[in-house]
Amino acid sequence: MGRNIWMIALALSGTFVCKVATTAEPETYLLRYSLTEGQRLNYEVTHVAKTKTRLQGKEESSQVHTVSQRHWQVADVNDKDMTFDHVVDSVEMTQKQGDQEEVRWSSTSGELAPPVFAKVAERIGHTLSTVSINARGQETNRVDNGGSKASLGMGSLSLALPEEPIAVGDSWSVPREIKTRTDEGLVKPIKIRELYTLEKVSTGVATLSIRSEPLTPIDEPSVQAQVVQQLSNGEIKFDLDAGHMISKELNWDETVVGFQGNNSLMEYRARMTERLVDNIVRTARK
Repeated sequence: MGRNIWMIALALSGTFVCKVATTAEPETYLLRYSLTEGQRLNYEVTHVAKTKTRLQGKEESSQVHTVSQRHWQVADVNDKDMTFDHVVDSVEMTQKQGDQEEVRWSSTSGELAPPVFAKVAERIGHTLSTVSINARGQETNRVDNGGSKASLGMGSLSLALPEEPIAVGDSWSVPREIKTRTDEGLVKPIKIRELYTLEKVSTGVATLSIRSEPLTPIDEPSVQAQVVQQLSNGEIKFDLDAGHMISKELNWDETVVGFQGNNSLMEYRARMTERLVDNIVRTARK
């Protein structure tokens, strides 16, 4: 009763106030590369993979485990782009094929590389590629020197960033094309898109999810077997203040039935991690 009289009194006095709740705009973030001339970014890359195939009732398996130390050496920065050299400094490799004896080699051991790792050994310490990117991570120029033209599972060494500032939950996509070969020997391009989503931002670090989505229908299992290893599904952390990637993790868990006949089977299980590390000095051991 007292409360009602108080409200009526406020209304009669002309002081009654009604507050309307407003929805605040979500905070947005601008993702951009910001490299400086002379800067060196060191990464440790670990790749673990197991492939199992079954052909005509016979099963074969192969396993690889590679840990490499790599770096970007920023050579030039101007108003339009940033240019860096991509170099592999050292590598530790393990490979096992079926029932054969496991092969191991470390580039820091001072030992001659086994024939299976000879091509990798030739590239260590040399510039694999010189790449120019703009602030959005788009390649504006590239010169390859016998190295891989792409980072494992992704179309580029750098991350393609969105054009506009984005909020948590927003997504953007990047088109890519994979060349495959059909059973008839014809080249079949497969169009895919890399879908990125900003999952969260904490203490200046953006966490992104990445998922590859094939846009071209894939009816042939043999083509599917060629595509699965080049798809990207995982998580990336990007330093918003420093303007470069901190870490990346990609995972594969794929099974393809009938890739070489009705009774054939391929299973591919793999994980690739890349993380930013402090400067590491490695010397060869005798």
